[in-house]
Amino acid sequence: MFQPFATSAHISKSSPVAANANSLCTKHLTSSLGRSQDDTPYIRTGAASPLELIRMAIQDPAESAFFVVDVDEVVNKLREWQAHLPRVTPYYAVKCNPDVAVLQTLAQLGCNFDCASKEEISNVLALGVSPSRIIYANPCKQPSHLRYSRNVDVNLTTFDCEDELHKIYKFNPKAELLLRISVDDSSAVCNLSCKYGALPSSAEELLTVAKRLGLNVRGVSFHVGSGCKEPSAFVEAVKSASQVFTEARQFGLRMDILDVGGGFPGMDTSELKFKTIAQRLNGALDSYFPHGCGVRLIAEPGRFLVSSSHTLAVNVIGRKASNTTSAPSTMYFVNDGVYGSFNCLLYDHAEVEAKALKMGDGTATSVPDLQASSVWGPTCDGLDCIVPQTKLPQLQVGDWLYFENMGAYTSAAGSRFNGMELPGKLYMASTSAYESDEESLASA
Repeated sequence: MFQPFATSAHISKSSPVAANANSLCTKHLTSSLGRSQDDTPYIRTGAASPLELIRMAIQDPAESAFFVVDVDEVVNKLREWQAHLPRVTPYYAVKCNPDVAVLQTLAQLGCNFDCASKEEISNVLALGVSPSRIIYANPCKQPSHLRYSRNVDVNLTTFDCEDELHKIYKFNPKAELLLRISVDDSSAVCNLSCKYGALPSSAEELLTVAKRLGLNVRGVSFHVGSGCKEPSAFVEAVKSASQVFTEARQFGLRMDILDVGGGFPGMDTSELKFKTIAQRLNGALDSYFPHGCGVRLIAEPGRFLVSSSHTLAVNVIGRKASNTTSAPSTMYFVNDGVYGSFNCLLYDHAEVEAKALKMGDGTATSVPDLQASSVWGPTCDGLDCIVPQTKLPQLQVGDWLYFENMGAYTSAAGSRFNGMELPGKLYMASTSAYESDEESLASA
């Protein structure tokens, strides 16, 4: 039976990710708060939680914004995936968060990778990951990137039109292809079928062209949209994919890979839980691609694996009474914004919650006198609003706010617009997180 993780793939105490995990890292915090003196990521384990590490870090005189990256949480999410979707091999979507510690952790746990460019492929290969563990899941590839993928033997890739087939034939004829079909992604936060995916009705024509060119089509892929909110979307997509498999068999093409894409939630809510999606998806896979059918099942989760691993701490750099509303309100200005880590508000349609810390004794603010407030980023653009309306205690310049679940589509797309620095990172991990027995991570 196909196993998602190799039996030897687990992180040991001696691994680079778990290095220094037996004691508190005492390296001096630099102004970036996220790098050691030799500019390499490091791990602190003296804190029991990200919030405790934030409280420790803000005693340092530096005021820079910073992430706390809880590596254990990445491990836990990978285990959760395997527990609920044991037949489906995850290929982590690097674009979601290319943090080196995240990639290294996933690589050593045996997770595979979804890359969209030459640089992403190169970064993953640099971790010692085999090319066979990478899918170049970009339906429209730059010729130079396609040539690079050929040269490094990353051959599994996607296509959705005839022109892409001819491009692949020219630059990497040994590629192994997945036909990306469009599916209903109307319930997703970010739609993708408006840009990628062939109509299922055109599948036979595209497969015929591929066959004429002598290209090797291995299967079908789809994506129900980033942040899918409707489990039935996965069910209908699997059904559509099975129909393409049937058509392919009718003219002698036997495919053996189904890629169910991404769209899995980063956090459970009362309306939507990962377990619910997994149950519906498992049911569809068992119906249309049952055990023993010879089809390998893969997926491209991004936010599911990393969203909860990052907590962002920002410093209050200014405040003033609002001059835009009739009701009294305080505007707080902080040192990260929508051009930095909070680009997720614009690009990912995220919703964030500001929580307050007081500088004094480092304890969470807990007072009943909450005031109407808004939170703004540091740039000179009026668009740079993080939270337009919220309730916060009265804060002073130098106080801190923090935001949880900031690991997905945040730091990956941050810019230095207006010359504003990007947050540094502190990493935390426990030794025990990497000492689980091999069977718990390797059983299919």
